Amino acid sequence: MIGSWSTLAWAMLIGLIVVGPMVLGSGTAPEDGITWVWLVLSGAGNLVGLLLVYRAFRVGAVGIVAPIVSTEGAIAAIISVATGEPLSVVAGVLLGAILVGVAMVAAASPDGPREDRMGVTHTTAATLYAVSAAFSFGLALYATGRVGDSLPASWAVLPARLLGVVVVAIPLLAMARLRLTRQAFLFVLAVGLAEVVGILSFAVGAADSIAVSAVLASQFAAIAAVAAHFLFGERLSLRQAAGGAIIVFGVALLTAVQA
Repeated sequence: MIGSWSTLAWAMLIGLIVVGPMVLGSGTAPEDGITWVWLVLSGAGNLVGLLLVYRAFRVGAVGIVAPIVSTEGAIAAIISVATGEPLSVVAGVLLGAILVGVAMVAAASPDGPREDRMGVTHTTAATLYAVSAAFSFGLALYATGRVGDSLPASWAVLPARLLGVVVVAIPLLAMARLRLTRQAFLFVLAVGLAEVVGILSFAVGAADSIAVSAVLASQFAAIAAVAAHFLFGERLSLRQAAGGAIIVFGVALLTAVQA
């Protein structure tokens, strides 16, 4: 409707309007250099990842792009465990099962059409955008979790929103290229608010375990696949239904193990 750059700009502006007062009201600030490094990595990784995924969705099928991007959770979990986060064998197995379930639900049927009812055909460029977004988001998730170790969750949401307004929204406004239509308004509002709620939720969970929170967050791909089935006509297979059952049981067992 309005392009990936304008979508990103409005989402970041809306997010900043929401989270700015929360940060100011927290009465806290970073106290050491490493926290500033995590803040920058969190903001830059999230911002770049969003731009890449918006581009991927414009030139690709949701049911193919979503599962690729959802590997961000596995990437963040690997980074977390590799840098010393303890994880029990049982929890690790359950996380692996959940990832398998996410992949099964989110993956497009191999014998199904690569074009949905809206006429969007998946392209190689969409795959490349999605893979790049996954790595960018994975790094951002890990950095966001580290920010939450020393600052309130609202600080974890701030970097990408502030950076996005400064380097995307303001330049687009100065060049008179910041677009918004009546049809797109509710969508960009939903994107901006959902981003804030999602990252706040992840930051709270990551204070206990970055690896577990990152993998659980990757379930967005399964949700996107189901939504794509109803909204865009992308078909769900028996394999995808089985994957959904794996996710439900895996999350239930993981919750019991972590309790």
